[in-house]
Amino acid sequence: MGFFDKLGFGLKKTKGGIFDSITKSLRNSQIDDDMYDDLLDQLILADVGYETSQYLCDELKRRVKKEKIKTGEEAVEQMKDIIKDLLNAEEDMDYSKKPTVILIIGVNGVGKTTSIGKLANLYKQQENKVLLAAGDTFRAAAASQLNEWAQRAGVDIVMHEEGADPASVIFEAVQKAKNENYDIVICDTAGRLHNKKNLMAELSKIRRVVTKADSEAGVETLLVLEAVTGQNAISQAKEFISAAEATGIILTKLDGTAKGGSVISIKRNLGVPVRFIGVGEGIDDLMIFDAQAFADTLVSLPESEEE
Repeated sequence: MGFFDKLGFGLKKTKGGIFDSITKSLRNSQIDDDMYDDLLDQLILADVGYETSQYLCDELKRRVKKEKIKTGEEAVEQMKDIIKDLLNAEEDMDYSKKPTVILIIGVNGVGKTTSIGKLANLYKQQENKVLLAAGDTFRAAAASQLNEWAQRAGVDIVMHEEGADPASVIFEAVQKAKNENYDIVICDTAGRLHNKKNLMAELSKIRRVVTKADSEAGVETLLVLEAVTGQNAISQAKEFISAAEATGIILTKLDGTAKGGSVISIKRNLGVPVRFIGVGEGIDDLMIFDAQAFADTLVSLPESEEE
């Protein structure tokens, strides 16, 4: 399955729900206040969120006026560009420093371990030397589950016993990566401690430990969110982002929800770009997020209705 086919399949529920209606409605409507009112309602139903939906409508109205657009067909193309511009990351992930240490954060149950395994596979396919660090030592069997993914992806792993200090696991992994010339270190972290304050303190400690282990290592922090939680994912993310200085989002289970519209509001509300999306259960079903491809796939008619 090619890139666009896989993306289209992953967005099938979101696109086949509200966004097909939005695209058809725009193409078949006269450009007037009723069209914008209808568009706003449909975007909210697609779980884009009220504020972001209002922004999209206002921006479309501004561009329609500026470009003197007269047809719904042109309005659709403008909507694609608006979504693309909104989702574009100001900066790409920085892999210039070796090793690049990627901290994976997020609450338990969102697909953190699975995402790490898929991410390790993706980086290995790009011919990187990859090391995993089993830093979630608080959850029973977390390390053994990560070890299974390491074996599936064909990468190395650093593990300690259950209940060990997570920071010590990650310190050892970063030092190993430095000494043995690994390109990428992907670190699992705890998704739950006794309270949120302890969890955030642990995440902040881990980030400091990476720098202590190798002052020249690059550090990226990716927050794993479930697409199926829609707008709730945004409120869930804010505390993690402030504590751990997240630089990107991995959005999982996009193929299992009609709430994929939340992707559009995540970056605007959180100021953090989506870096990867999960569009299936297979080890190859984690994709680098492409704002243009996402917008083109989401805002298009079904194949049977294309001219």
